[in-house]
Amino acid sequence: MKHFDRLGLKPFLIEALEAQKFTRPTEIQERLVPAIRNGESAIGQSQTGSGKTLAFLLPLIHRINHEKNECQAVITAPTRELADQIYNEALKLVTTLPEEEAISIKKAVGGTDRKRMISRMKNTPHIVIGTPGRIKDLVEEQALSVFPATMLVVDEADQMLDMGFIEDVDYIASRMAKDLQMLVFSATIPKSLQPFLKKYMDNPKFVEVNAEQVTADKVENIFIPARYREKKELLLNVTKAINPYLALVFTNTKQTADEVADFLIENGHNVERLHGGVQARQRKQIMKKIQDAECQYVVATDLASRGIDIKGISHVINFELPKDLDFYIHRVGRTARAGQDGIAYTLAEPSDQQAVQKLSAKGIQIEYKEVKNGEWVDAKPVTPRKKPTSSKSEVFVPKPKKVKPGYKKKMQQERDRIQHKRGRK
Repeated sequence: MKHFDRLGLKPFLIEALEAQKFTRPTEIQERLVPAIRNGESAIGQSQTGSGKTLAFLLPLIHRINHEKNECQAVITAPTRELADQIYNEALKLVTTLPEEEAISIKKAVGGTDRKRMISRMKNTPHIVIGTPGRIKDLVEEQALSVFPATMLVVDEADQMLDMGFIEDVDYIASRMAKDLQMLVFSATIPKSLQPFLKKYMDNPKFVEVNAEQVTADKVENIFIPARYREKKELLLNVTKAINPYLALVFTNTKQTADEVADFLIENGHNVERLHGGVQARQRKQIMKKIQDAECQYVVATDLASRGIDIKGISHVINFELPKDLDFYIHRVGRTARAGQDGIAYTLAEPSDQQAVQKLSAKGIQIEYKEVKNGEWVDAKPVTPRKKPTSSKSEVFVPKPKKVKPGYKKKMQQERDRIQHKRGRK
């Protein structure tokens, strides 16, 4: 029996997987697809690269009844880029269906013409994929009825929470069928997410795939000691020493991303930027440039490391380590995809030593290197700078409790006597 055959999926889905040369399910697919196919609610906690998108798309599409002209499933994602990616993956799975058995899939994201989107919803889709805010708008304007829908996917749920979208998801869920099957996927399950989960999920199947199991085996993790040097100049040296097909440069804030992008552009590099401050329409243009290989560097915040599949990334450069070290896994997971090799460089400051130790404890193999004369050479690990200490031993004379006239002169005489006595030994 073929590997995907044992998951009990319809033949057209197996054909679509074979056409994409998928031969074996990942761990999260193996453990969740049968349960979701049977109608169970589920929580999948996993990192980037675990195959979670197919883990919900395969059983969800399997359950669609093409004869019913109504919305049966809603898939929500925190960003339009991730929604686009899920939409494109879903379309690939239904391409082999004959016209009379066609499954209608439509996308609803911000940054697109509102009236045109409403008109597209006149022919009710079986599956709607989009951002929570735009789907909520369609429901409020009665352009889309989700009342019959029994399946809801919340992808990157922790990011939904951080970006303030959980209320919109709650609005959508509250207007769906009472016997709702909710599928939640997230890298972490914060406590503040629990009330939402308990509201809609009763004893869901829970599957966790550990970070160590999904970190790309073929990624080299190279740390470059910054040692308080100007980091942007150090970054420039790294770019001169590599020739990436496409490199993602990660920063922790939008402001730093803009500063680094401007610096690289000033120094002759072909650079785009991708963060929450970039408008939706502009992000779409940037993503097209990236996909068309029209730039060599993309400076990004962690928006780009969560779920978005940018193809052809040969190098990842961490301008700074993320405050949440789980994001290190997300970042480096953008390279070494589909069996390819990848390299992740990190500009590590002495203050990062504790974070480096934690990453090593997770099983991440770290090499220390630096660029000298345009070539990579081994380097010493970063260590915090020690406070300077005096090499001469001090003579301590206790200060008297009651200060008498001439005490300073007497104390100096006592120091001189002790020092003279030591010198004679």
